[in-house]
Formats: sequence, structure tokens, C-alpha cells
Amino acid sequence: MSSSWTDTSGLFVRQNTDIAPENANTAGSIIPASVPDWNNLNVIHRNTLPPRSHFFLYETAEDALSRDVSRSKSQLLSGKWRFHLSPSPLEGPSDFYARGYTALASAPDWKPIDVPGMWQCQGFGKGPQYTNINFPFPVDPPRVPIDDNECGRYVTQFFLSPGDEDHQLRLRFEGVDSAFTVWVNDYEVGYSQGSRNPSEFDITNYVNLEARNVLYVEVYQRCNGSYIEDQDQWWLSGIFRDVWIHKFPKTHFEDLHIQTILDDDYKDATLAVDLKINGAAEVTLRLLDADGNQVGRKVKAGEGSITFELPTSSPCKWTAETPYLYSLLLESSGCVLAERVGFRRTELIDGVWSVNGQPVKLRGVNRHEHHPDSGRAVPYEWLKRDLLLMKTHNINAIRTSHYINDVRLYELADELGLWILDECDLECHGLFVVGGDGDKFTSDNPDWEDSYIDRARQMVMRDFNRPSVILWSLGNESGYGRNHDAMYQFIKSLDRSRLIHYEGDWNAKSADIVSRMYHSIGDTEQYAKDRNWNKPVVLCEYVHAMGNGPGAIKEYIDLFYQYPRLMGGFVWEWANHGLRTNTKDGEEYMGYGGDFGDDPNDYNFVLDGLCFSNHTPTPGLIEYKKAIEPVQTLGAEDDGRVRIVNRYDFVSLDHLRCRWWVVADGASVTGGFVGIPKGIKPHTEALVEIKVQPNFYAADSHLNLEFTLATSTNWAEAGHIVATGQVQLTQPLNIRSLQLRAPPGNHPTATLTKPTVLSIASPNGPRWDFDLAIGALRAWTHPCSPDINILTEPLRFALYRARTDNDRGCDFGRNWIDRRLNQAQGHLVEASWSSKPDEGVVEIVVKDRIAPPVFNWSLETTTTYRFTDSAVHIHVHAKPAGNLLPRAWARFGLVTAVRGCTDVKWFGRGPGESYRDKKMSQAVGLWKRPVDELFTDYEFPQDSGNRTDARWVEFLPGGEGNGDDRRVVRARWGAFEGASFQALKYSDRDLDECKHPYELHKRRREDTVVHLDWMHHGLGTGSCGPETLPAYTLDAGKDIDVEVVLD
Repeated sequence: MSSSWTDTSGLFVRQNTDIAPENANTAGSIIPASVPDWNNLNVIHRNTLPPRSHFFLYETAEDALSRDVSRSKSQLLSGKWRFHLSPSPLEGPSDFYARGYTALASAPDWKPIDVPGMWQCQGFGKGPQYTNINFPFPVDPPRVPIDDNECGRYVTQFFLSPGDEDHQLRLRFEGVDSAFTVWVNDYEVGYSQGSRNPSEFDITNYVNLEARNVLYVEVYQRCNGSYIEDQDQWWLSGIFRDVWIHKFPKTHFEDLHIQTILDDDYKDATLAVDLKINGAAEVTLRLLDADGNQVGRKVKAGEGSITFELPTSSPCKWTAETPYLYSLLLESSGCVLAERVGFRRTELIDGVWSVNGQPVKLRGVNRHEHHPDSGRAVPYEWLKRDLLLMKTHNINAIRTSHYINDVRLYELADELGLWILDECDLECHGLFVVGGDGDKFTSDNPDWEDSYIDRARQMVMRDFNRPSVILWSLGNESGYGRNHDAMYQFIKSLDRSRLIHYEGDWNAKSADIVSRMYHSIGDTEQYAKDRNWNKPVVLCEYVHAMGNGPGAIKEYIDLFYQYPRLMGGFVWEWANHGLRTNTKDGEEYMGYGGDFGDDPNDYNFVLDGLCFSNHTPTPGLIEYKKAIEPVQTLGAEDDGRVRIVNRYDFVSLDHLRCRWWVVADGASVTGGFVGIPKGIKPHTEALVEIKVQPNFYAADSHLNLEFTLATSTNWAEAGHIVATGQVQLTQPLNIRSLQLRAPPGNHPTATLTKPTVLSIASPNGPRWDFDLAIGALRAWTHPCSPDINILTEPLRFALYRARTDNDRGCDFGRNWIDRRLNQAQGHLVEASWSSKPDEGVVEIVVKDRIAPPVFNWSLETTTTYRFTDSAVHIHVHAKPAGNLLPRAWARFGLVTAVRGCTDVKWFGRGPGESYRDKKMSQAVGLWKRPVDELFTDYEFPQDSGNRTDARWVEFLPGGEGNGDDRRVVRARWGAFEGASFQALKYSDRDLDECKHPYELHKRRREDTVVHLDWMHHGLGTGSCGPETLPAYTLDAGKDIDVEVVLD
């Protein structure tokens, strides 16, 4: 085999030039005749053009400034193509490029396919496969299996025009997974790999200007590059981004690099433009402001390259909060290029990461490319909706995990204002679970240096000009070795204006910042407190957002703002990656690992985002928005004014309005708008003049603040809620104040209707049946419906909850199963009762032992039930006993099921679900919702729908009106802190046993399962990260003393 060395933008890449003939030996043969390109580490690209920045050329300045690519000198080839799939590249019509378009398009085994698209998402091949770490094929780098490597062959036609004569015609693929060979009109054009990177070929000499042209593409499911593309996502294949023909005129711009060099006062700047031209030309540079006014102009002539330096006085600066964009026009004869420019400077100042001289905090997310129907082939409108959703939820940064994204994402980020941590298409996590030294396979193997550097080069060359890109990243979870250092040095040779990130380099030898994943609050604070540091710390992944969670976000955010060294972080991750599919009965659901017959798989770990798979917000995203809101309400001062803090990095709060009102249990004050002090500097506090007077308000009053946009932006309308605040003004009433005596003549009476059933009734009130044999309330009837028992299950104690993803992923959830907490139930020790006419009550005292089989641990309870004419007051004292107690209770409360409940009304946090460490987004107030709206239908069933910090809750029947006569039942906790309730159509067992929503929905009950909890264990982020913090842990080793009133 022969080879050559080609210089491509300063990096030498070895390229295979020996193409084995179709029939190399008729007397005998070896299959394959030579090492295929896709298994040849020496072949990364063949006959590709050097990587360049992303741009379109236009005929006129007007067309260029429109940024309408349909007016550019280009031709989009995306659309319906024809497709054939074979089990391997050695099978099927390997000579398809010689058969002609008509023959292939009419052949029955050549089917229509969408380009862009993933073939597995269009019904071809073995189907999607999900792994987090493991390779789904035998590990033997750099070789992938020859016989287990699906091969997709594509064909389409296109026509050119005589006007394309004297143009260089560049065939550009924005993304093909994982490698491909290209033919045009029977001519082999070249080969390329690097799934998420663009590839460009010169096809000028292969096309017809006056006849049909045929494009043939052979795509390989796997190649040696797959070993460094082991990201946590679906394994999918195909031409998944757009395909273009760029038509560059005879003399044209080939590339450009733009830099904005701000002076040390961050006031004035120099616009530096390095322009590469394929010949000699005179070029006019113009800089226009956002209104189209000319700011500067220069004209220079040159050959091969031209450098412009344009001094610019006091330009508007680009930041994620002030995304001001200038337009740069470069004009030569018949060739115009427009690019947008954002003036900004990134650097470390005394070790603190800063932009334009100001420290910046990253309130970010990791974002994979995902669509529930088309996989990584993401439509533009879907992409735009993602970014708008981020902006409206206070997110200011994206880590492109773990590859460069669709270039349109960066253009939108420039417009809308989002910081981008741009990451190379590089991860080889699976090499570290096969034994031996994982680094030696690729990262610390000199044979792979070219492949690693190619990933860095493709990223930097394409995205160099994007103002939103403020950090480069060398990839993800690939250990650390010499090739990372080579990437670092290569990037620095091209760009010294940006810092470089790589989490795998724990000592930051080849990185400018220290990066960590899933560090605990304590570990993060230890880094922040280190006195000897010169590099900042970023959490590139934290608060793993899988299922019901994340818990304890606020604690991280407060640390970021407390310590200058901390840059902020990126939540893992933006959205679930479920793929829409159907059961055999046609029921739709979002599939995860294993749902497509894929083995090995990593199950539902692909469902770990702040958004559901349809990219609508989960409760976790609502909580994240609250935690990172740029205006935080700190509390009320002694003089009644309210203290707030501006957590923006660059702007004041002058663009916001503030509205206030007061809510209380049973009363409210309308309030109005209040002025925000002008010019509040970033990261500083201020006082808002509301003059709240707590003594004027009813018990349990709360001041609410709402900060909204005063005017519309390009990402939200005026009135959009940016931040909210709540300050408690008065304390709630104690539960003792709720325990009223029955009026004379209306005292309850008790009768033993059966040897172990005590019936309690009052003349005008409800009737209760208490089962003394099990120590539980079994029946409750109202006077208006004396024959209807509202309880479909006895009122019992509950210690367990259906496990969340975060429970299952950490020791708490495993411990609950190991200690059989899910099987614990009450066992009667003793029950006694007595009538107390002087007190107007019937009293039952039950001693119970809540315990599981097998073990001898228990929770010993003494429960006093005091029945009045209309209510039952319940007091519980509980004491843990025995050996091998669980580490924590999942909950401590009562559970029953009631009939006839359609709506729920409560005073507490709402309207959405909340838990003790995921509640700040839900304000205390008076709320009412249908039962069905209280349930969060997670794509993997688990506990959901809790509402915490409840003072009282009413379960209501359907129909009009309110009042005690319509109430099914009410629970009141008084001033007790942390009480919560659930009202669901499913039991804990249902939620635990079902693995998909469609399975769960079949178990929907007519009655409503009601949990009334005094205490509930926090959620944490234990699915991949720290378990529930001690402050939110429901310690199983402590005594409990609690009360509730039911009526």
C-alpha cells in the first residue's frame, strides 16, 4: 500500500492513495483486498479540502447581509434520497456507483430515505442501540468488525447550470456517522471520517453543467474513529446533517479568522481579520453596526492572504447578557462574504475567569443533539426552540457534549446570548472498562496522535469566528495522555484568545482551567477555599437531572457566587434522549436502552435530562430556573424594605419591572408595582422600598415578588417572568388552635359493632369505624352520604416511597430494598379505647410495631386518635428499635385511598411538585388542581407529585361549589414544617413495578391513593453524583413526635 503526506492547515495527515480494484485477482483473492479506509488508522481523510470556518459566499452585499442562505452561491442537496442497507461493506451492491441513478431509483430494494436522517430512526438496520460507556462491538482498536458493520448506500441526483462555470464546486457534508466514501458520476471523489465534523470535497472536475449529476455515498456504521466517539448516547448512523454544494467563484475567499482585540481598559478595540484567498484580489472590508451604519472601512489588495486591522472606538461589547453583533462585509469582484462580529475578550484575571474584565458565572447545561423521532438529525426549528427555552429558564451557557454541534446552534447563540464551551468530537470511555491501561489504547498512543489532533483542528477551524464560543474543550472521558497535550499545543498555535478545558486532565497540565464532574458540595467548597491556586474550577457536569430531581441545586449555585475561583457549572443534561416508538398494540412511548432489542444496553440512563424527550420542561428545569435566577430575594429588613441581589454579570436590573403582593392562609393583599433602584451593579445587593409591615397581615402571610422583562427581547416578550421571590412575614397558627371542643349535646359516642370494630359517631357529624384488630381507621362516612365509605383502604403508616432514579442509583435506594423497607407494615401490639365526655372526645390508643419480614428492626409507634364531633386528632410518637435499621426512612406519614376525589386544594408550596430539597421554585400559596394534574408522568415510572410545606390540604369531589359539606377529607398540620401530601392514581407498588408509562397507565385506579406525610426524604442526585445531603435525609435513628387533624 502506498501513502502520501498532505499538509492541511499546519497538520500533516497521512492519507491512503492505494485503492484496490474491484476484482484484484481472478485466480484467487483475499477479502478485503487491502485494509479498508474505515479500519485504517493511517487514513482519516482522503482528498478532502482543508478545514475552514463556516460561511457562505454571495453575489452582492445585500444578499450577504440578508443571511438568507437560499440567496447564497450554494445549492442544498438535502431531501429525499434513495437508500440500500447491507449487513457489512463487503456485502450488497458494492459497485452501486457504476449502476446509474435510474437503475437504482427504480430497484425495489432501494428505498426512499430522508437526508438529513439516521437510518435506524427510519426503520433500517438493527435499530437504535444505547450504551453509556460500553462499546457495542468487540474491542480491538483500531479495528472494528468487518462482518458486523452495517453499510448504508445512498444515491441522489442534482443539476447545475451554465452559470456555475468557472466556479470551484465544493461538496460539503456537515455530519456523517461514522465514515463515508463519495463518488460523483462514477468518479471516486474521496473518503472522510469524524462523525460530527464537516467534510468538504472539490468536485469541480467530476460534474456536468448541462446534464444530470449523480451523487453516491457509502456510509459505514463503524470505523476506527468509533473508538473515540463513544459518547453517552444512542449509536445511530447516516448522513444526519445537511449536504451542500458551495459555488466559489474563480477568485474567492477560502477562509477567514476574526479576532476582536480589546485594550486593557476594555473600551476601545482593534478588529483583526486574517483572510485567505485563492489568488490575487482587491478586497474591501466594511464594519456595520446593528442598525446597518458603517463603523469602519478599509481596502487592501493582496495575493494568497490579506490581513486587516481596523481600530474601533468604544464598540458595544458582546456578552451573553448583551449580545450586540456587528456585521463584517468582505467584498471582492463577484464574491461577497458577511460575518457577524462580537467584540469581547476572555482571560484569567488573578486566576478568575473573566470576560471583558468582569468575572462571569456559568449557569449552564450539557446539550446532546437529540430529537425523539430523528435522533441526532435535529431540525432547525427544534434547535431554535431548545435555545429559546434555555434563555427563558435563565440558562446562560451550553457545553456541546461531547462534539461540535450543528453550526446553526452557534449562530443562534451569537444572536440570543449564550456562552458556548465548544467540545471536540472525542470520547473513548469504553476503553477503560476492558482491562489494562485504558490510556495506552488511544490517548497515550502516538499512533493515534493524528486522529486526536484532527478532532481539535476541525473544531477550531470551523468555529473560530463565533463570539459565543468562549472556551475550547479537548473532549470528554478519554483518560489523559500525550495526545491531549498535542491537541492543547495545536489549538494554542491557532488561537491564544480562548482558554482550553479538559476534565480528564485532573492536574490541568494541558488545560487552562480545573474541571470536575459530580463533585459534592463539600468537595467543591474545598477547591474553592484552596489558598494556592492560579486556575479556576468549573463543574463540567453536576446535579445529574435523571427522573425526579435534581435535589439540592441551590447549594451549588450559592457556592459559585460565594467563591471567586468557581466558574459555575453545566447540569447533566439538557434533555432525555428517549426515542418515540410503539408497543405491539400501538401505544406510543419514549423508548430507552433495551426497548429496541439492543444488547448490551444501559437501560434508562439515557433519560437524564431537564426536559422530557419531547423537550418540554420537567419539574427539574423549573427548579433549575429558580436556582439560577439573576435576581435573588434575600429577605426583609427590620424597616420593612426587601433586600435583593443582582446576579447578572454585566447588566443592572434597569430592564426589569417588579410587582409585589401578599398571600396568606385565607387572605391576600393585591399589592402593585414597585420601583427597582437604578444602576444596581452586577453581584451587588440593593433594597427595594416596599415597606412591608408584618403586624398588618394575617397568620402565615408571605410577600411575593415577581421580576419581569419591561420590554420585549429577541428571546421573550415583555412581561416574561425572569425571577420570583418570597419572604415569610408572619407565622402560621399552631395545631392546638385547630383542636376545638365539640359543643354540648354533640359529643361523639362509641359502639362496638363487632368484637374488634369500634363505631364512632356524633349527631350531626361523620361516622368512623376503627378496626381494633389491626389498629387502623377502616371506614369514614359523611352525613350526606351515610352509606358511602370514603376510605377504600385503611389508614396506615407509610415509611417507603416508590424509588426514584436518584434513589435507585445511590445507597439509600439500595438500602431500602436490602432492609426490606418496601415490605414493612404495621403489626398491632395493643389497642385500647375510652369515651371522655368531659373532653367531648372518644380516644383510641394504638401501640404498633412497623416492621418487615426477615429483620428485627422496627419503628415502634404509640398513636392517639381523639375523635370529636367532626374531626379526628392524631398524635404519634415513634421510636426506632432493633438491629440493621435502614439508613433513612423514605417518608414518615399516613397512607390511605379515597373514593370520589377529583380535585385537591391546599395551602403550601405549589402549584408544581416539590420535595424538601427540590422546592424553591414552588411558592407558598393557596392552590387548587385536578388530581390528574398532580402526577408527573416521568418516562420511567417513579415517585412523583409530592407537594411539601403544606399547612392543610382538602380532597374534593367533582362539581361546583366549596365548603365542608362537599369535602371528602381535609388534613391540617398547623405550624409543622415540612409536611407534604400526594394524591395519585397509582400505588407505590405500581410505580415500582412498571418500567414504562404505558404499563403504568393500565393500572390506573378509580380511587385516589393519598399520602399525608409529616416528613419526606430528599431526592439528591444519586443516579450519578452525590446522594441526598444530610440536611435533607430522613434519619431512621431518631425519635419522632408529630400531629395532624383530619376532618
